[in-house]
Amino acid sequence: MKDQNKQPEKHKLIEYANGPSLEEINGTVEVPKGKGFWRTLFAYSGPAALVAVGYMDPGNWSTSITGGQNFQYLLMSVILISSLIAMLLQNMAAKLGIVTQMDLAQAIRARTSKALGIILWIMTEFAIMATDIAEVIGAAIALYLLFNIPLVIAVFITVFDVLILLLLTKIGFRKIEAIVVCLILVILFVFVYQVALSDPDWGGVIKGLVPTAGTIASHPTVGGMTPLSGALGIIGATVMPHNLYLHSAISQTRKIDHNNEEEIHQAVRFSNWDTNIQLSIAFVVNSLLLIMGVAVFKSGVVKDPSFFGLYQALSNTSMLSNSVLIAVAKSGVLSALFAIALLASGQNSTITGTLTGQVIMEGFVHMRMPLWARRLITRLISVIPVLLCVAMTSGMNKIDQHTALNDLMNNSQVFLAFALPFSMLPLLMMTDSTAEMGNRFKNVVWVKVCGWVSVVGLTVLNMIALPDSFAGFLGDHASAADVNMAHIASYVAIVAVLALLAWCAVDIYRGDKKLAQLHAKNGEVRATPDYEGGAE
Repeated sequence: MKDQNKQPEKHKLIEYANGPSLEEINGTVEVPKGKGFWRTLFAYSGPAALVAVGYMDPGNWSTSITGGQNFQYLLMSVILISSLIAMLLQNMAAKLGIVTQMDLAQAIRARTSKALGIILWIMTEFAIMATDIAEVIGAAIALYLLFNIPLVIAVFITVFDVLILLLLTKIGFRKIEAIVVCLILVILFVFVYQVALSDPDWGGVIKGLVPTAGTIASHPTVGGMTPLSGALGIIGATVMPHNLYLHSAISQTRKIDHNNEEEIHQAVRFSNWDTNIQLSIAFVVNSLLLIMGVAVFKSGVVKDPSFFGLYQALSNTSMLSNSVLIAVAKSGVLSALFAIALLASGQNSTITGTLTGQVIMEGFVHMRMPLWARRLITRLISVIPVLLCVAMTSGMNKIDQHTALNDLMNNSQVFLAFALPFSMLPLLMMTDSTAEMGNRFKNVVWVKVCGWVSVVGLTVLNMIALPDSFAGFLGDHASAADVNMAHIASYVAIVAVLALLAWCAVDIYRGDKKLAQLHAKNGEVRATPDYEGGAE
């Protein structure tokens, strides 16, 4: 194994990295010892807020609101189930980081070959960029709506959010957590306010939380959406791979003694509390979005589900459901608050996307670059398809322009379907392992069963959605032959994903066996972190 104490040359843009995850902030937040529950919980609270941001980013908005418009409260149960699965997976990710002192990317790389590590790195980078496209579109549209800044200029302005990131890196990680929580509260306030004015049918909301056969039915088709496609859209926008990598890294920001099993147990316990609380807030936000689609607008009136269309609908009194909303909408408050929440969501995701990019680069390929450079490169790549879309639709009418941007955002999420299994499966295998986690911290039976059901179920659902996702790139006027070719290409992609997934699973299984043999030889239960590792 290479020297973990090797000091990088600071003057290089790209440095060698093979040490603790996000080394600059790893173990920097003090936690109290022997204090009460609430004080200790407060000290451990924060990392999951950065994760929760990904569950309420701009990519979730139109899917949930349109689902409510088309099927009333039917898809509430999908949001609930997705949130519970997210809690399960995020708790595993945080536990992996705390117990093994490796983030998910480092842990996968330590148990797999270098070639597979590079493939997984590239795949995850594409997934992060796909998420970034949604953030670029959301932030640019928010700037356009709030300040009437032309879209092209607004897109370029989003590149300069790197300056915000530079400022935040100077103030300490705990303050970053606080800023993210404040932005989440802004988003929560906006939607609580709008839904409260709409006076929804709370009985229907509660009834919708119970899944039925109709939740995943392939009929009826409303506005080009079926309950099944709506459910797949919500699931795809909810559980995202980059959150698992991020959580396994930032869960290590708390300073604990890793030679003391009780301190590790306390860290895992309070990390679970943090995760469940923050993702419960994310569940509330996503539920409010769906309820907005049902209760704020008249049924079926939102023909343009893009951010432009939703903004305009919130100021169009003929589209709103009751007199209270109409009175408030006349002042422009409803639409302005929506745009403010959209901007807050995009800025929140700026922070988490950059940190995740650094985590996977260091973990998979042992490279590090300054956060500002990392963010600048990723954002510049992500704005290219957005600028092309704006340029190519400049001669169209506004509705077609808006639809094209919305389609770009939705279609970019196809990369998440590719990357998700390669974060979920290794995470589950390693947290199931005694060699990795020890007897005390490996998954208990019910977590293991629920984990495998979730991983297999999400993977199957994502693969089912791929043919339509591929066809979505062709637009609304594609020929039957083109759609057929897109479907064939998707089936080839599915086979490739399954083969790569099998390679990953075999490598991790072999790596786990070698680790168990090493422990048996040395008389250990768990080894110290091996960031390099790698299968033969």
